Amino acid sequence: MKLRYKTLLLTTALASASLCFTAPANAQVTEVDADARLDTVLVVGQRAMMESAIARQRASDTIQSVVTRDALGQFPDQNVAESTRRLTGINILDDQGEGRFISVRGLDPTLNASSINGVRLPSPEADTRAVALDVVASELVESIEVKKTLTPDMDADTIGASIEINTTKAFDREDLFLSTKLEGSYNDLNGEYSPKASVDFSVPITDTFGIAGGLSFSNRKTSTDNIEMGGWNTTDDGVTYAEDLEYRDYDVERERLGGSLSFDWKATDETTLYARAIYSRFDDTEKRQRLVFTFDEPVSGDANSATFDSGNEIRVRRGLKDRFESQIIQSYQIGGDTITGPWKFDYKLAYSEAQEHEYDTQDPTRFEKKFKDAGELGVNVDYTNLEKPIFTILNGADAFNDPSTYKFKELSINDGMSKDKEWSAKGDIARTFDLGNADFEFKTGLKIRLREKSFSANNLIYDDFEGADGYTLADVAGKQSYGLAELGVLPDLGKVRAFYAANKQGFVLNEDDSFLDSISGAYDVQEDIYAAYAQGKYSTDRLTVIGGFRVEQTKDDLAGNLVDEDAVTATPLSFSNDYTNVLPSLNVKYEAMENLVLRAGVFASVVRPGIGQMAPHSTINEDLEASFGNPDLDPYKAWNGDLSIEYYPNPGTVLQAGVFYKDIKDFIVEQTFEDDVAPYNGVFQGIEFTEATIAVNGDTAKVKGLELNYQQALDFLPGLLDGVLVGLNYTYTDAEGDVPDGDGGFRSISLPAAAKNTYNAMLGYEKEGLSLRLTAAYRDEYLDELGSEAGTDRFVKDHLQIDASAKYRFTDRVQGFVEFVNMGDEPYTAFQKGPNGDRLLQYETYSWTGKFGVRLTY
Repeated sequence: MKLRYKTLLLTTALASASLCFTAPANAQVTEVDADARLDTVLVVGQRAMMESAIARQRASDTIQSVVTRDALGQFPDQNVAESTRRLTGINILDDQGEGRFISVRGLDPTLNASSINGVRLPSPEADTRAVALDVVASELVESIEVKKTLTPDMDADTIGASIEINTTKAFDREDLFLSTKLEGSYNDLNGEYSPKASVDFSVPITDTFGIAGGLSFSNRKTSTDNIEMGGWNTTDDGVTYAEDLEYRDYDVERERLGGSLSFDWKATDETTLYARAIYSRFDDTEKRQRLVFTFDEPVSGDANSATFDSGNEIRVRRGLKDRFESQIIQSYQIGGDTITGPWKFDYKLAYSEAQEHEYDTQDPTRFEKKFKDAGELGVNVDYTNLEKPIFTILNGADAFNDPSTYKFKELSINDGMSKDKEWSAKGDIARTFDLGNADFEFKTGLKIRLREKSFSANNLIYDDFEGADGYTLADVAGKQSYGLAELGVLPDLGKVRAFYAANKQGFVLNEDDSFLDSISGAYDVQEDIYAAYAQGKYSTDRLTVIGGFRVEQTKDDLAGNLVDEDAVTATPLSFSNDYTNVLPSLNVKYEAMENLVLRAGVFASVVRPGIGQMAPHSTINEDLEASFGNPDLDPYKAWNGDLSIEYYPNPGTVLQAGVFYKDIKDFIVEQTFEDDVAPYNGVFQGIEFTEATIAVNGDTAKVKGLELNYQQALDFLPGLLDGVLVGLNYTYTDAEGDVPDGDGGFRSISLPAAAKNTYNAMLGYEKEGLSLRLTAAYRDEYLDELGSEAGTDRFVKDHLQIDASAKYRFTDRVQGFVEFVNMGDEPYTAFQKGPNGDRLLQYETYSWTGKFGVRLTY
């Protein structure tokens, strides 16, 4: 470890040595600063925002989409992830009704890479590299750039896009600036109000030194009504049924606290230095009540309903989840650039850290009753409505609803910590040559990234209670707030906490299960990436060509445990991987006419397996349903190509069309294997399972698609209509690959999370202080997870979200606003295509959220 960081410091020292090679002052610095300021000037209003984003897109040397800070304020969005929802080719994957992960061109979020101020963000979650961008508040961000083609001086770890998040810098504005925002929101499902406040500032202390930053706080309370089903089967008599039926009632409170700070110093006419930091904390408190049926075969029914009798055992569980989870992302960097004559030097040292800590979560507190006698309990389940199956108690209702008959089954107290830390250093040198009618820039550089990610847990499993009076559901009986069905008695959160606090000594710890559950998922991974590149840029008034290659060497050291459940032991495991990728790229930009821009890009890229996917660890439940890390995974390797044509008739208008193609080798999918399916046949890494989810490499995948984008301010219309703005973008993605079919062959699938059709539409109006906006974001059906066969693959239904906002600027400094999110109460629905038609796996509804508040600007 010490050697790794000595290498990092040496690289930083070599990069910083460029400061020694400074020449007398020249006017080039002033010109560069002026150009940069034009790109980051503060914009106010929808039209100004549109013009700013279009101008940045047009000026870019690569294919990218941009949303600026004022755009973040204009959208009815709650975080960075949702702020990109309106961009071309972007759709958002939600959790509890809130956007979390960004999907680009319909591809899985793990195929993107995210940075803040040019520094890659680590992931707080244990099992993925993808960063859930709901952790970062939009108020801390100046702009977001979604770069879809790469140049050699960029990290090459993306197939979807490189998502660049930029915070406010001191010289983005010439004058002192202060803005505050006070907001409340109301969720229709739970009837709760939630507060939010933020402040944003920039202070140019002198002509050469300034400070900028922001603070944001929110406390958001939401509810979710959920139904989940599994184990779909068909009897010999043709009756289709689900073995498991769950009704879940979620109440969620999410608190965010974030801050950013930037110090910028023009040390000399040649050198600019900076220090930047961002900190975001996301606390997620979740209460979940649930009713669970586990059925044996039905006694009668048809393709749309099934009737069950307790002669074939019916198990009923009523439980509570009491979880608190905290995620933190923080990033710190120092660096600068020096321009002397034709030479330019860039240098940066950064440290980033992310963590997710689950604090003493009680998941689950479970009560159970088994109905075994014929006629004791009869249940009918009607599956006619895919999204809302209905259960009816035919007989035995008194016993079904009697809380005193539900005995304590299990209490699990979980404390888990995931940490992801990365040091990075980079140095770039560029030299510009004047060729007369053209310029040529040669650029080269080095970068080192030293990363360590780990997960550990201390889980306590109690499977009995020896208190004098026992422990039944009647001791903690409570009510539901669930709206989809009448569930009867469920555990009350306050009563469960109080009972546990008063009776800790009565719970019986299962030491073996506690040890195995804690140690099986633990891992530690060190990943070092060493990169070097060479890049040439040829520029004329109308043509820009950027080409070259990047070399990245990756070294992984993986540590975990091999668990022997029979002997209740864990044997340390370790694996090492070392591979090098040579990654060429070429980008061409040609202004064929004054307002017509043609672009082409081709690049090679490599996306490494998720750290949780390749770490040697496992999780397994009482039914021997397991998930495993696979240290034998290979990285994705891809060739990517893009062509686009962009027409800019005026500053407020763009018409754009583009095509893209990706050839991916060794793509990775999470696949579910039954215990009778090859190649594992119920045993992986020496551990037996009945069903296991394992990440495996597929063969090859082809991704091709089309993007269309239109935005315009209709200021040519007469009278009041000249304030109308319109925007529409559409993306078509065809992504297919081959995966093992369990019989020694392959089957063709759509890549996970690859939605075939996505579109975003916007209708706006802005005039004399009034700003109105109506937006629609559509995502097509997509494959979510692979089952053991095609009929058990998990799909997510298409989704259309409609949002609206109304704002009025009372004075230059005061603006009021009202916003509505998910006006149509669009649900989340996951299903499988069989047996005998579509079958529900998960349904969630969130209802709509209204927001209101005031913005003050000084």
